[in-house]
Amino acid sequence: MNSKELANAVAAAAADKKARDILLLNMQGLSPVTDYFMICSANSATQVRAIADNIEDKLAEKGTLPAHKEGYTEGNWILMDYGDCVAHIFRESERNFYNLEQLWADAPSEAYTETESEEA
Repeated sequence: MNSKELANAVAAAAADKKARDILLLNMQGLSPVTDYFMICSANSATQVRAIADNIEDKLAEKGTLPAHKEGYTEGNWILMDYGDCVAHIFRESERNFYNLEQLWADAPSEAYTETESEEA
């Protein structure tokens, strides 16, 4: 799976658990750490954890495990590092506060839509 397919798989798993405002940031050429950020929002810490669990489960089915995961206990912002894609799952208030979209404004971005997962 290439980095774009990985990012779409992460986004699709987030969408399965009703993540909102799913955005993919293309970090290629901007960050030596990853090719994509997947950013999404949830209403509660419980939903943030459910989204993270689903991403981990769906990607594990494809043989892909995160290299690193943090923030799970608090459930306000969970970061999951899949190498070529880093998932950022936020409660809405944390997403607004950290505003990664503005921090990485130079990164081309695209809103994720469910049809992308059907095409991938």
